[in-house]
Amino acid sequence: MKKDRPLILISNDDGVAAKGLNELIRFLRPLGDLVVMAPDAPRSGFACSITCHTPVSYELVHEEEGLTIYKCSGTPTDCTKLAFYTVLDRNPDVVIGGINHGDNSSVNVHYSGTMGVVIEGCLRGFPSIGFSLCDHDLDADFAPLERYVQRITMKVLEEGLPALTCLNVNFPKASSFKGVKICQQAKGLWVKEWIRRKDQEGLVFDIAGEFMDTDADCELNDHWALRNGYVAITPTTVDATDYEMVKRMKDWF
Repeated sequence: MKKDRPLILISNDDGVAAKGLNELIRFLRPLGDLVVMAPDAPRSGFACSITCHTPVSYELVHEEEGLTIYKCSGTPTDCTKLAFYTVLDRNPDVVIGGINHGDNSSVNVHYSGTMGVVIEGCLRGFPSIGFSLCDHDLDADFAPLERYVQRITMKVLEEGLPALTCLNVNFPKASSFKGVKICQQAKGLWVKEWIRRKDQEGLVFDIAGEFMDTDADCELNDHWALRNGYVAITPTTVDATDYEMVKRMKDWF
């Protein structure tokens, strides 16, 4: 790795073979040296979970000048932590998760393994970005995202991000976009989340669900932007403190 080029650490939750990850690698190759540590199989919905009760391992998949790819038996957050501990010879200039096959806007940020990568990078003090496309197709078309991914990454490399703030970037499924909107996180929740069925073990439940936007007319939120053909960038803080409530509670005791 050349120390005069930016170092970009990449992981995802769809696995090392996912098209979204490999398209992201292609998009970012001109911008710097890449180290990829990705799960050996899909780990969607793992959020910031870590592996506590079984050993985690990794192995080299591919290496060439400016690009090294590893696969890991753990979660997306495991991948990120392990990359820092084992294979990085210097700090990354940016940590990137994605490109996810599926929407990570609104409350999905709390469930997303893609954003687990990003939050781990952010907690460690590095500028971090998550990229997601609202298309679960394994062969989704990522081509329209290329120049946006490059421009957003370049801007973060140039400007940095505030401490404990990362970017959650979502793209609508479209051949082109109306533009970019800087958004707030949409309010909403998942409903009809389980499908009941019987198998040999008896009654079981499969995860499903429909997202219900409880503020659908708010043009400031990321879900509105995606529905209307815009790239949605949501600056996201990992400091979960409610500072207004801190002020209110001072009079409680």
